[in-house]
Amino acid sequence: MGVRQTEHKIKRILPGSIAQELELEAGDVLLEVNGQPVEDVFDYHYLTNEEELTVLVRKPDGEEWELEIEKEFEEDLGIEFENSLMDEYRSCRNKCIFCFIDQMPKGMRDTLYFKDDDSRLSFLQGNYVTLTNMSDHDIERIIRYHLEPINISFHTMNPQLRCRMLNNRFAGDLLPKVEALSRAGIEMNGQIVLCRGLNDGDELEYSIQKLTEYLPSLKSVSVVPVGLTKFRDGLYPLEPFAAQDAEKVIDAIEAWQKKLYPKYGLHFVHASDEWYILAGREFPEEERYDGYLQLENGVGMMRLLYEETMEALAQIDAEADAGGRTDPLPDRKGAGRGRTVANASDDRLEYREISIATGRLAAPLIRDLCGEITRRRPGLTVHVHEITNHFFGELITVSGLITGTDLLEQLKGQTLGTELLLPVNMLRSGERVFLDDVTVEELEKALQIKVRIVKSSGQDLVAAVAGCEGG
Repeated sequence: MGVRQTEHKIKRILPGSIAQELELEAGDVLLEVNGQPVEDVFDYHYLTNEEELTVLVRKPDGEEWELEIEKEFEEDLGIEFENSLMDEYRSCRNKCIFCFIDQMPKGMRDTLYFKDDDSRLSFLQGNYVTLTNMSDHDIERIIRYHLEPINISFHTMNPQLRCRMLNNRFAGDLLPKVEALSRAGIEMNGQIVLCRGLNDGDELEYSIQKLTEYLPSLKSVSVVPVGLTKFRDGLYPLEPFAAQDAEKVIDAIEAWQKKLYPKYGLHFVHASDEWYILAGREFPEEERYDGYLQLENGVGMMRLLYEETMEALAQIDAEADAGGRTDPLPDRKGAGRGRTVANASDDRLEYREISIATGRLAAPLIRDLCGEITRRRPGLTVHVHEITNHFFGELITVSGLITGTDLLEQLKGQTLGTELLLPVNMLRSGERVFLDDVTVEELEKALQIKVRIVKSSGQDLVAAVAGCEGG
C-alpha cells in the first residue's frame, strides 16, 4: 500500500466553527488527534467525534499548537482539507476483461481514464469495489468504524473464474473478506457484470446461490449486461447478449426472487432494466425492487420514472377536476412521493413545441410518458429524438454516455421547437459539459435553440415538459 499520509493540509475553515474560534487557518497542517496520526477521512471523523479531544497542528512558520477542545458529541470542527479523502485515491489493480475504461478512445480528459477501486469511495459515493486491493487492516477499519453500505463487485463466486475475469491472481481471495464483513453485520450490496459464455448460465446460478449465504447483511445483488463499445481492438473477445439470452437471465433471476422473498422479505437479486428491454418484457412492479436499492446500476430506473410521472400527472388531473373539468381520466397509482408540480393548470402553457433527446434505452418510455403529458395539455407538441451512440458504438444505449458531438450531428436539421430538454446525467457532475468536452452553450449556439437540463425524477420531467415552474 505504500507509506500512509499522516499530515493533512487545511484548505478552508468554515465561518463560525470551532476551528475558527481556535484561530486555525488555511495552510495549517493537522498532525495528530488524541495523540494518534490520522490515516484518512474516516480516522479523522472517528477520532474527532468525542466530546473532549486534543488536536496537534503545525502552523506555516513551523510552530506546533496543541489544542484541547471540549464540544458536543459528533459536533464538527469545521475544517476542510485539500484532499477530501485525506489520503491518496486507490486505483484498480485489476485488468478486467469487461472494463469500460479500457474500451474508451484516446484523447479524452485524463480523469476519465482513472480506475478507482477504493472502499472509502464505496461508502462515501456508492462506488462498487472488487476488494482485491484491501488488506486485513482495511477490513478491520470498516468493521471498527461500521462503514456501510459497502458495494462490492462480485461478478462471480467461482474463485478461478474470478481470477480469470479480473486478470488478477488474487481476485479469488474474496470469500474471507466478505465473510468477515457479514459476521460483523456490515450492510453490503453487490453487482455482477454478466459476460456471455463466461459467468452466465450455470455459473450465474452458482453465484446467486453462494451470495444468498450472506443474507441478510448482503441486501441486494444486481445483474447487468456487459457494456461493449466499438473500441475493443486487442481486448478479450466478448459478444453482446441477444433477446433469448435476456429471457433466460430474467427467468433465472425471477425464480430466485420467488424462492427468497417469502423467507427474507427481500427479492435480493435484480435484473437491470436493459434485460427487460432486450427481452421485450414489461418491467417488474415497483414492490419487487425492494426500495430501489440498485438504482445506480440501472435497476428500476424505468419503473421509478414511470411511477413518479404517473404520480405527478395524477396531481394535474386532480387540480383540473377541482377546476371543474368533468371528462374522466384513468386512475393513476401514487401515494404522494416526491415534490409537487406548481402551476399545473396555467393556460399560458398551451401551444408549445419542444423536443427531448435521450438514449435508445429510455426513448420508448419517454415517448410514452410524453404522450400522457400532451394528452393533458392540448396544443403541446413534444418531439422525442432517440440518439444513437456513434461515439462509443451503437451497443451503448444509455443517455449518460451520449456526447455533445452525437447530439449536434443527429439533431441538426431536426424539428426541435423552441426548447430542447436534456437529462442531467448527460453532463459532467456539477458542470455544463458533455463527456467529449462540448459545452451546453456550444450546443445551443450550433442548434440555435435554448437547452434546458432536466433532473432525473418523473416530477421534473412533467414540470419541464408541461412548462410548469420548478422543472
